[in-house]
Amino acid sequence: MSDIKIALVTAGAREEKAVTTGTKAWELYAEEPDVIAARVGGQLKDLAYELEDGDEVEAVAIDSKDGHDILRHSTAHVMAQAVQDIWPDARLGIGPPIENGFYYDFDVEVPFRPEDLEKIETRMRKIIKEGQRFSRRVVSDHDALVELKDEPYKVELIGLKGAGKAEDAAEGASAEVGAGELTIYDNIRRDGEVAWSDLCRGPHLPTTKRIPAFKLMRSAAAYWRGNEKNKQLQRIYGTAWESKEALADHLHRIEEAEKRDHRKLGRDLDLYSFPDELGSGLAVFHPKGGVIKRVMEDYVRQRHIEEGFEYVGTPHISKEGLFHTSGHLPYYAETMYPAMEFENAKYRLKAMSCPMHNLIYQSRGRSYRELPLRLFEFGGVYRLEKSGVVHGLTRVRGMTQDDSHSYVTQEQAPDEVKHLLNFCLGLFRDFGLDDFYLELSTRDDKNKDKFQGSDEDWEVATAILQKVADESGLEMVPDPGGAAFYGPKISVQARDAIGRTWQMSTVQYDFGQPAGFGLEYQAADGTRQQPVMIHSAKFGSIERFIGVLVEHYAGAFPPWLSPVQVQGIPIAERHNDYLADVAKQMRARGLRVEVDDSDDRMQKKIRNAQLQKVPFMVIAGDQDIEAGAVSFRYRDGHQDNGVPVAEAIERVAAAVASREQV
Repeated sequence: MSDIKIALVTAGAREEKAVTTGTKAWELYAEEPDVIAARVGGQLKDLAYELEDGDEVEAVAIDSKDGHDILRHSTAHVMAQAVQDIWPDARLGIGPPIENGFYYDFDVEVPFRPEDLEKIETRMRKIIKEGQRFSRRVVSDHDALVELKDEPYKVELIGLKGAGKAEDAAEGASAEVGAGELTIYDNIRRDGEVAWSDLCRGPHLPTTKRIPAFKLMRSAAAYWRGNEKNKQLQRIYGTAWESKEALADHLHRIEEAEKRDHRKLGRDLDLYSFPDELGSGLAVFHPKGGVIKRVMEDYVRQRHIEEGFEYVGTPHISKEGLFHTSGHLPYYAETMYPAMEFENAKYRLKAMSCPMHNLIYQSRGRSYRELPLRLFEFGGVYRLEKSGVVHGLTRVRGMTQDDSHSYVTQEQAPDEVKHLLNFCLGLFRDFGLDDFYLELSTRDDKNKDKFQGSDEDWEVATAILQKVADESGLEMVPDPGGAAFYGPKISVQARDAIGRTWQMSTVQYDFGQPAGFGLEYQAADGTRQQPVMIHSAKFGSIERFIGVLVEHYAGAFPPWLSPVQVQGIPIAERHNDYLADVAKQMRARGLRVEVDDSDDRMQKKIRNAQLQKVPFMVIAGDQDIEAGAVSFRYRDGHQDNGVPVAEAIERVAAAVASREQV
């Protein structure tokens, strides 16, 4: 056998290596048990891949993002095999990896029950223990149709692929079909017998024994190809991890997330609700939730003014033509509410404020001396989100955006982007979110027709955002194809108290709308120039931000955000008037205070305040009244007795001013 040359890539370093013709990728990593696949020339490959001369090879560890996807997709295959072992008449849909897990769709006569999931798990453990080998083979469309003739959903996917419509196959179907060759993966027992097969692009683990830890989570109904006109299938969700410890950590995070669910806490703390009479995705804020919303709005309004923005206001509805001028129709037509006809004109509910801010800019002539011109408002906007994605406050149909737009010269754009990004990060820190990274969303150069502007426009704008992101010192993750149609954007991704990531602020560079509206300013040399428009939303939507904060703090807000900052608790009825006077003094300092003068016993009152997650309690009895003091109790149960009233007030006021958690 002759030698071939490959390059091993490790942590960015490149090492030339000579191997024998016929060498498989697994031979390079035989002493590295955590390696479960290889990236060859940028493409993921099974470890059974036969190396070729000139290949650039990089290991894929099981605990990496790609490793997790491969592990979970392989586990989905094992689950589907187990289902068909138990229910031979079950027909297969699709089974892709998803964030933190996987699913597989099945056409079965009777919906799965919880006890069925236990049966499937038992069968899966047997398949894993057998150490079945995942083996890839290329097939023609014709041979695949013959082999899978009893799997109608697979036949449909192959037909779509053959018609050049693979991208229309189904959400998640890219794991099975694509524009290239078709492949089938066989699960092969140690005696060489094929135990099960599935249409799949791969790659997969070497064997089922490389699945360290998994769990089936739940079953649900799902329409084939996500279309309600199609048959309803049964979907089983599961998760798989690189170790039993990692699985246990994940299950603990789920348990913690359930405790922090903002929909439940919103109900328990009487913050907001989602009345059916209003419709899906439309929230109402109760008085306590209204306090949080008002405090946040007051804060961010003042911060915008401090950062050089001018407050404006625009209506909730507009003639449809405005959104044609801005370019949002037809790009965003599917997420906008249908047009309403009135006086021979079509009107749309506002989905974004930028077109109206352009009209304000356009209302009179502008000079370079006015730039940057920064406009800001709390704008009510409406998005026609699909019912399947509406979720509490974090995905709504009616929202309030802290929508702001900076109009700058080309030369001012880099500094303005940097200014806006620093503004966003400082705001997050004030709200207790200080663990974040950036995502840079750029144009998909293979689908340029989905984006406005010239190649030069995109190159200049992307380079500016890239430079600002690099200079921030934060981790930056590329998001190719994720840009808005009018320009690239930086998104701030914040991690909450239990490590989940939320997309928060965006800073977007826009060269499309200024051109569409014909926006101009008079330059220093007297010529008319087109400004650059930079969008920035700090909260994004205030509703979503509140939902994130509720879960981040598990409802126990820092004092400055707490609807009730102090709960007064009289030991007996005769102490009510004393605490009412203390509360009056606190309110004079701008503090939010309530006194529980109910007939409940003191311990019950303390318990109620704890359940409402009030940060401070002031308790008064006979000795406190005599001393002009209170017993000062913190949310964690710690209590200081005999604290003078003036000192208690200062403690609360200082905690509120600090914006820190207590």
